[in-house]
Amino acid sequence: MTRFHAGRHVLPEPDRAQVVTTALGVESQTAAFDPVRPTAPPDGAPNVVIVVMDDLGFGTSSAFGGPCAMPAADALARGGLRYSRFHVTALCSPTRQALMTGRNHHSVGMGGTTEMATSAPGYNGFRPRSAATLAQILQGNGYSTAAFGKWHQTPPREISAVGPFDRWPTGEGFDTFYGFMGAEMNHWHPLLYDGTTPVEPTRRPEDGYHLSEDLADRAIDWVRTQRTLTPDRPFFTYLAFGASHAPLHVAPEWQEKYRGRFDHGWDEQRARTLAQQKQIGVVPADTELARWADNVPHWDELSETQRRLASRFMETFAGFTEHADHQVGRFVAALEELGELDNTLFIYLLGDNGASGEGGIEGTTVEHRLGHGIVDDPEAMLADLDRIGGPETYPIAPVGWALALNTPFQWTKQVASHFGGTRDGLIVHWPAGVPDGGAVRHQFHHVIDILPTVLDCAGIPQPTTVAGVDQQPVEGTSMRYTFADADAADRRRTQYFEMCGNRGIYHEGWMAVTRHGIPWEMIPEGGRSFSDDVWELYHVDTDFSQAHDLAGDHPERLRELQDLFLIEAAKYNVFPLDPRVTERENPTLAGRIDLLGDRQSVTYRGGMRRFTEETTPNVKNRSHSITADVEIPPTGAGGVIVAQGGRFGGWSLYCAEGRVRYAYNYFDLVHFIVGSDDELSPGRHEVRMEFHYDGGGHGLGGDVALVVDGTKVADGRVEQTIPYYFSFDETLDVGVDLGTPVSEDYPAVDNAFTGTVHTVRIDLDGPTPPSSPAEEAQRRQRVYVSQ
Repeated sequence: MTRFHAGRHVLPEPDRAQVVTTALGVESQTAAFDPVRPTAPPDGAPNVVIVVMDDLGFGTSSAFGGPCAMPAADALARGGLRYSRFHVTALCSPTRQALMTGRNHHSVGMGGTTEMATSAPGYNGFRPRSAATLAQILQGNGYSTAAFGKWHQTPPREISAVGPFDRWPTGEGFDTFYGFMGAEMNHWHPLLYDGTTPVEPTRRPEDGYHLSEDLADRAIDWVRTQRTLTPDRPFFTYLAFGASHAPLHVAPEWQEKYRGRFDHGWDEQRARTLAQQKQIGVVPADTELARWADNVPHWDELSETQRRLASRFMETFAGFTEHADHQVGRFVAALEELGELDNTLFIYLLGDNGASGEGGIEGTTVEHRLGHGIVDDPEAMLADLDRIGGPETYPIAPVGWALALNTPFQWTKQVASHFGGTRDGLIVHWPAGVPDGGAVRHQFHHVIDILPTVLDCAGIPQPTTVAGVDQQPVEGTSMRYTFADADAADRRRTQYFEMCGNRGIYHEGWMAVTRHGIPWEMIPEGGRSFSDDVWELYHVDTDFSQAHDLAGDHPERLRELQDLFLIEAAKYNVFPLDPRVTERENPTLAGRIDLLGDRQSVTYRGGMRRFTEETTPNVKNRSHSITADVEIPPTGAGGVIVAQGGRFGGWSLYCAEGRVRYAYNYFDLVHFIVGSDDELSPGRHEVRMEFHYDGGGHGLGGDVALVVDGTKVADGRVEQTIPYYFSFDETLDVGVDLGTPVSEDYPAVDNAFTGTVHTVRIDLDGPTPPSSPAEEAQRRQRVYVSQ
């Protein structure tokens, strides 16, 4: 039986009483003072490593029968346990919040991603202090803690130089953090944080830089330092890769390893993966492929151009995935070198949701287009075939591959109703505590079970109070009971699932589900009621893949499960259901608090940088102006005065050859440029860009005027604008364009303004207009665009 230290229920550990001073001078003090000591970890507590891959899907990795070679995962599985019925939520932030807290995602305010937060309690994006994180608990029990990579749990409006920082990694229990904040990141040109300080890599892609390698380097360096300085303290390392979430960025040599290996297509790949899954024992021998998603073409229905593109997208995905796993292998090797691997509880989560179908039918070289209802023309994409995966693209693969990577299940990421969205491979490796290396475990478990499992293995109780706040119950259950007993009865008998209105309920081997939306149709059809959704019923104890809908055969059981869903959903803050996706990524449309409130004017000073979209005025869908107070040196000026976004969407006010220009980049499809013919003379000037929006809806055009010292020097037209978001990974920067460049009219790097930017003021003209029903109907149409 695990023994818990009596004082570990209250964190941080209360101060101990000191010996009373009895003398004026130290030479006369008779009673010895106790030195102040940090909280000691439990005797024999293991190190803890949690590695999270992004957007993989159950049938992706070689460890679970998939086509992507993952040697590190294979090696850890040979020495540990693979879990065949492990579940996550159907999106990034909710899974990570549930993992860190041991509570269901709606219980801790993360009903969607942080960018999709609303004001509803289950969806507000704010972790309650009554749900302390795993890092806080381990830190309070004497562990050294560090996080590297993706952190997607901080409210976007708090990601700025002024915080607050209590919901950043270093405020949620990690001593060290190095990585990125948000859904995704450009792996060639990342914008990172060291703690809470913005940093950029000192190396570039042409120097061999890649983010996945950088993260592994940092994790290895930290563990080596920790073992050198504090070998008596166990460590907790959280390593969360951006791979294999879009953008699919990897060097050509990793793609080349897979060249031609997916030309057989996604239908055949499903069959091959299922056969391999049966052979290695991660699915029962009688498992069938679940049905194919409606309206997704089979491989033989594609044109030759579509097949060539799809193969290249999948080659890129596979190379990206193997490359990331290679970094995990480097980290494992470092633990072995230090002699720490045997006493490290190593949890390798092969995905935070199912593989992503957000790439649509064709895939895209620029992901943000699909989020706005724009579909690339395959013939136009073919011209970029050899650039896919490189710095000039921001790709995501077609949905057909997502369905194959989720073999043998139905559907994809976002779809919480079916296992294609919620089941991922899990590997637990702990030689000191797992006696059955190489085995498979089939108990039904959920990501909320990771926290109690770690605490159980470390001999640490679930705290009752953390930082003076009483804790709400942990909703997960420890998985340790499965380590030594393959036939142990399930201890997770009930689990609800919900995301974007898609919902399901598991109870004692049965599962009732209903799908409300389609992930690759990012703007859902209006007018559909949740009460109109059709429910399905599966006996998943005998039908592993949800291949046979029994709703018509067992209507009474279906009704019982529907009622149980209502009970569980009410208990965990799931209501009201909200099917919106892209619209919720705009704070105004989502109804959440806007950091800038009703402010119609914001002034920046020269040198201010790294403002995310939720920490800047929203210039989309409205008239606005940009006014800069600049000083031109005698030699003339060039470079960026202010820019927002990057290569795949945004705007920039800059000087080229001494002339002021304004560029609007519409998803790297059309670059609108308005520029003056006259050079700015040396001295101080007011440079102003006035944007007169057409009005009447979202994403429309507008007229542009450039004014210098009160005189109009140029005018022009922007025919289309970006309605919802410019980018998840780029920022607004004054005096420079960080990350990737908005315009090719200036260098991608070293584009800082060569004069002086004193101030930049953004003025907004009126509120964002509401969308009309006709406009939204038009946006739901899938229209090809050429590049």
